Amino acid sequence: MTNARPTTSHRRRHVARKPLAAGLGAVGVLAGAWYATATPTTTTTAAAPQLAAVTNTTVNLAAKFPYLSAGYNNTREWTRTATAVAPNGTLRVAWPASDGVHVTPLTAAGRRSGTDTVVKGAKEVGGLVAHNDGFALLTCVSDTNKWKETAAALIRYKNGTQAFRTKLTSTASHDTAPLLDGQLTWNGTKYGTYFVVHGAGGFADGHFGDKLSYVSAKGAKLTGGWSWGCSHNEGIALHAETTGAFTSLCFDDWRSGLFVSTGIGAPDNAPAVQREQCWAGYCGGTFAGRTGDLVKSSTGRYATAFASRGAASAAKNPDDASGRGWTVKPKTSTHQVAVAFLKNRNTPAGKPVYLTSAAGTENVDVHIAPYGKDRLLVSWESLRNAKCSSGTCTGTFTGTHLRLIDWNGALKTPDKVVQARITGDVATLKDGSLTWAYAPVTPSYASALTGASPTTTTLKVARLKP
Repeated sequence: MTNARPTTSHRRRHVARKPLAAGLGAVGVLAGAWYATATPTTTTTAAAPQLAAVTNTTVNLAAKFPYLSAGYNNTREWTRTATAVAPNGTLRVAWPASDGVHVTPLTAAGRRSGTDTVVKGAKEVGGLVAHNDGFALLTCVSDTNKWKETAAALIRYKNGTQAFRTKLTSTASHDTAPLLDGQLTWNGTKYGTYFVVHGAGGFADGHFGDKLSYVSAKGAKLTGGWSWGCSHNEGIALHAETTGAFTSLCFDDWRSGLFVSTGIGAPDNAPAVQREQCWAGYCGGTFAGRTGDLVKSSTGRYATAFASRGAASAAKNPDDASGRGWTVKPKTSTHQVAVAFLKNRNTPAGKPVYLTSAAGTENVDVHIAPYGKDRLLVSWESLRNAKCSSGTCTGTFTGTHLRLIDWNGALKTPDKVVQARITGDVATLKDGSLTWAYAPVTPSYASALTGASPTTTTLKVARLKP
């Protein structure tokens, strides 16, 4: 395992983020501040095949959904929504409100099919699994610890009733979970929960790392995983496997980059997918709410997408006596869209493929999802005339881009700029269609978020057929 950083001079970037719940009482302060005046346009090539149109249904909400969160330097980030498909084809969408996390049941067509289940005391959407009889939610709940912070918990509901609530951090394990940035997966037998932890005693007291815990279908903690891995973890990805360790990735700021942590908790010799300058928000954002995801092909390969500044140079930090720290000089000031591949659950396959290159354009909210049998959908939001400081950028929003690529990163369709936003987890339906829920607003990244989030009382449920 990677030991805790020997100094506390650097804080995890989310310490600077204002907790979402703290701003819910003044939800109207910034209403309208998230809207841009620019009208996105569609880029097409006449001879090239085109993506299908994104269709939408509207879902009315039972409470106000604060759809923005303040990231590092108070940058505007979408508040994560999680969309999941049950085996019978029905949908669940999780989103936070002032009274807890709401889980909204939908038909396969994306229309409301019943009242929300409100998970009282839940403070974050860290991951969602849909079951025929309900759902499982990875979230934060109240706890008693030295930092007075929340604990990570896996909560299962069956037929509208809580079946179990398993806490995954505690005073006994010397950890808390003030913000998860998590992933929840299910292989039909057990859950994998991967999330950020804050040391509360023991060797990691005061430091930030990550934790992977497996939980049974009945809520019992299982063997495997780790109690302390990437330190500090700036982004988490997890893919369920039928056997063995679940495939996982992490952005580690100490060793500076994106690493394969599968089964090993990302110790110092973890395979590097890409070296990045990851200090305190310099990475492109956290999986899966704000960048990337981890997609598996039918042949056992993997793909992930992320916002990247690349590496002009990368070397071990001579001032770090432990020998574990790295120093990376970024290649670009703005983040570009990168796609990386793995040969298998443990082995990166070559260098990442970059889909964008404009020096003055910042790219945020990067996502990837399977599209049909042999293609991948990559999406991102672009900001022109970007002005960057301390790893974060402001700029003029110019649209949400969709692009199809193959499993080598080659272009299959030109970019399509759409009105639908992708603000969290994307689910795949039985027919291969992609679906996700989002706040129906047009973003502006011209300034920081310095007050409470604006809210919406509707969600759009998007569908894209291959």
